[in-house]
Amino acid sequence: MITCGIDVGSLSAEAAIFVDRNLEAYSLIRTGPDSAETALSALKVALEKTAILQQDIEFTVATGYGRVIVPFADRNISEISCHAKGAHYFHPSVRTILDMGGQDCKAIRCDENGKVTSFIMNDKCAAGTGRAMEVMASLLQIQLEEIGVRSLEFDGNPVKISNTCVIFAKSEVLSLMREGVPINEILAGLCDSVAERVKALLQRLGIEDDFVISGGISKNSGVVKRLEQKLDVCAHIPEEPQIVGAVGSALFARDLLNRQ
Repeated sequence: MITCGIDVGSLSAEAAIFVDRNLEAYSLIRTGPDSAETALSALKVALEKTAILQQDIEFTVATGYGRVIVPFADRNISEISCHAKGAHYFHPSVRTILDMGGQDCKAIRCDENGKVTSFIMNDKCAAGTGRAMEVMASLLQIQLEEIGVRSLEFDGNPVKISNTCVIFAKSEVLSLMREGVPINEILAGLCDSVAERVKALLQRLGIEDDFVISGGISKNSGVVKRLEQKLDVCAHIPEEPQIVGAVGSALFARDLLNRQ
């Protein structure tokens, strides 16, 4: 049984190919201007790692922002359900999931089967998301991957930076740069502001062990460590946290195919 999951997000797209319940291959690419083309590209990259052909895939489920326009998908399912199912695949004991994506954050609670029981989304502003971090990396002229590591090199109370609006935060960072505040201290402030925003989201939902973080910002060690400290929890992070949604959608595809 060969199934496929496609997750077309605002910044990245992923494909996951399963043979029965085993993850055979996956891909992670940048989202382009055309979601349909992006989905096909993600699938092709994943297929190149296997001997499987596109016509061998028996069922495909799409998720993410671009899920409704994936031309080869048999069904589309919300990213909230797919992230819960994917997180459960990687960590069967999970009960709380934080998906930190490109343009929003989702706090999700699930049961012992990975089924969503409740959730809260923060999608009114890109503050605290991957897009906000990209804006700041460009402003500070550093690599996105450096932000977390360098933020942890600052030892002390970080500067306060807005976590409610990217525009305000950008203005504050520019002011701090003009004042000569060291970049690592600014980065510490950025990571701390994201962690504080996400903390409030999770506290509204309620946290139950085990706790899993998915999405691109989960690769930011500065945000993750500060969030763990603020919540007094230890987060589980999948080996590739950006494919959790695609994995969940591939598993949904398997379930739907079984029903047929």
